[in-house]
Amino acid sequence: MESNLFVDVVLPLALPRLLTYSVPNELAAEVQVGIRVGVQLGKKKIYSAIVQRIHSEKPKEYDTKDILLILDKAPIILPQQFEIWNWISGYYMCTLGEVMKAALPSGLKLESETKITVSSSEELDVEALGETEKTVLAFISSRKSTTLADLAELLPSSRILPTIRTMLDDKLVLLDEVLTGGFKPKKEYFVRLHPSIISEDDVNTAFTKLDRAAVQQKAFLAYISMASPIDFAKPKEIERKLIIEKAEVSAQVIKGLKDKNILDVYEREVARLGFDDDPSKAINPLSETQQAAMDSIGTEFETKDVVLLHGVTGSGKTEVYIHLINKMLDEGKQVLYLLPEIALTAQIINRLKNVFGSKIGIYHSKFSDEHRVETYLNLLDEDNPNQYQIILGVRSSIFLPFKNLGLIIVDEEHENTYKQYDPAPRYNARDVAVIMAHIAKAKVLMGTATPAIETYFNAKTGKYGLVELANRFNDVALPSIEIVDIRRARKQKQLHSHFTATLLDTIGAALEKKEQVILFQNRRGFAPFLECEECGWVPECEHCNVSLTYHKRSNQLVCHYCGYSVAVYNTCQACGSPSMVTKGFGTEKIEEELQIFFPNASIERLDLDTARNRNSYERIISDFEERRIDILVGTQMVTKGLDFDNVSLVGVLDADTMLRFPDFRAYERSYQLISQVSGRAGRKEKQGHVIVQTSQPDSDVLALVKRNDYNALYQWQLVERHEYLYPPFYRITKITIKHVDRRLLHEISEVLGYRLRAIFGERILGPEEPAINRIQNRYLLNFVLKMERNKPTAKVKELLWNAIYEVQGQPQYKGMTVSVDVDPM
Repeated sequence: MESNLFVDVVLPLALPRLLTYSVPNELAAEVQVGIRVGVQLGKKKIYSAIVQRIHSEKPKEYDTKDILLILDKAPIILPQQFEIWNWISGYYMCTLGEVMKAALPSGLKLESETKITVSSSEELDVEALGETEKTVLAFISSRKSTTLADLAELLPSSRILPTIRTMLDDKLVLLDEVLTGGFKPKKEYFVRLHPSIISEDDVNTAFTKLDRAAVQQKAFLAYISMASPIDFAKPKEIERKLIIEKAEVSAQVIKGLKDKNILDVYEREVARLGFDDDPSKAINPLSETQQAAMDSIGTEFETKDVVLLHGVTGSGKTEVYIHLINKMLDEGKQVLYLLPEIALTAQIINRLKNVFGSKIGIYHSKFSDEHRVETYLNLLDEDNPNQYQIILGVRSSIFLPFKNLGLIIVDEEHENTYKQYDPAPRYNARDVAVIMAHIAKAKVLMGTATPAIETYFNAKTGKYGLVELANRFNDVALPSIEIVDIRRARKQKQLHSHFTATLLDTIGAALEKKEQVILFQNRRGFAPFLECEECGWVPECEHCNVSLTYHKRSNQLVCHYCGYSVAVYNTCQACGSPSMVTKGFGTEKIEEELQIFFPNASIERLDLDTARNRNSYERIISDFEERRIDILVGTQMVTKGLDFDNVSLVGVLDADTMLRFPDFRAYERSYQLISQVSGRAGRKEKQGHVIVQTSQPDSDVLALVKRNDYNALYQWQLVERHEYLYPPFYRITKITIKHVDRRLLHEISEVLGYRLRAIFGERILGPEEPAINRIQNRYLLNFVLKMERNKPTAKVKELLWNAIYEVQGQPQYKGMTVSVDVDPM
């Protein structure tokens, strides 16, 4: 009987529209909006797709395929999540499939040429099967595993899916753990007393029975000591690995105790997420100024959904957050605490765990996919007594399935790491948080010492509430900032490698007092590039128009755009000269040269190379907190909200790179970065000191940093932004077109530019080659659209897409790809 029920599904692919599948009658009762279903696309591929709509409208354009199987008993995507997905798709000009790929952890978005294997069930009775099932089983067994495409050799295409579905229901076959890459629950072996042991006498009898098995007796004694006092009605269960570790025995010894009916050994599913830690500290009372800020936030929330907490570095914003979180929990609400950098979670989580214990979970990419899946499913399970009430995470946390969200905290809201650059969706988590809160009827608190110009504009014009914390906690003075002229130091021969004498002397004085130092250099690696002293040849990436960065520790030249690497050249590949020298300096070189000046100091780096996994960055931060590191050299990672008691000196080694960056946000970002890294100094009792090395000592930005005058920066930038048509007065959209053929790319750009200008006139700038005009063998050209904020954004984007599709659809321009970045950072 033909199905009259259909579903529109979201596939994890960049498809312009949703696809419709038919629902077999036997699955009709199980299908729901928000669940995952297995579907076939084309002849071979199977994907897990999300059901977005159920209806009875058969498509006229194509024949539908049946969904293959249902993967969930309950929805994993909530209605409010679909609202957020749709908003992101529309606003950031991407497909729902691209949003799905970003939103779900890998274990929940399964895709593969699914392998089919024979079930290992001991109850399998082959003789009772029909001829078709026997034939399919024999075919699969002969190959160990097969795919749906392979079965086309055996069965008519119309019978493949129904046959496999029936065999799945009868547990005759498995689809590679349902589909390749699926989430597998974590399991552990546990041990408890065998049910036959119900008294102290039984325990003594067991020990007597083990008189001639000393190793087993040792293991049994380990269990008894760990399980004491013993409740024979409900004996304590102990992880098998803990007994093995304590008794120093093997798993085989524990199995022997099971065989003798002394211990019961069994496997069960366990959470990867720790639930055992309980809060050990009460919430600290707020200072008078913090309490005033807290009260003001509450007042602002009465009329505003979004409030900006503008507090200087060290003013105690985190304590205010903790009190607000506690208030939300008292109201039975959930809280999302967003951070711009994974490294920050290592420090802040300890403060929050001390207060909220196991109510808080962490979500970011340094955790395993299984951990992320478990966190996701934890939030969906309302019946779970260990359901998280607080999530601490980075930008991807906005996609989690909150059912009772009350507050979103966006800490360090100005940070550009809230922005996803590649791939699509190129969203800004700070801005999505505002929409998310609106949908959930929740509130948003943004906190920072150096707000983004757009955010401060929204606060000043009344769109957001504004609360200020002008003083540091306990009225500790802000650090003194000293600007040191590199050019003058060089002329006076007071520049030693990349360090002025002033900086070296001050580092030495801090180390003598057992104080710690942070040095900021916004470039990783040893040197930005190598250069031949004879002919000027510079090694470049084979796939991108960019010089290769020298990494001394790995002795490689690395492209920071595509990851290409090559062994270091000892001779020039152009002229053959051995005179290859390093130019510029990165964090790796700073670390090495500091060791020469301060051989007795403990020096570490915190950058992308040293913090590639969760354990490494947590170790570095922990060691610095525990004062096992004297000098910490880092990139932007060291500027973002870290709190260290013993740091008295911060050095900014090269302010010029930031000040000269060709972008309309360069001065804003320079102020933010230098102010933020300066704020790491002298946060407790003693005023800190900051030394900024620059060849532009008279820079207006540095003068404002020195005075800590954010308002002056804001007024200055607002005038420039208004004059040159930039945010917050205009919306910016960057359109990047790419092609392997540079000549054809320029031809395409002329055609596209003509169409865009016909629609938008002078609001379109370009095409223009970016500074790096070839990445991964594709040449790039950029257009920029500047649009007044009062124009209807949906209509503007529709017109923009129509122009792009019109050009992209022309056969001669096959191979052209387009990426659209709305509100680029």
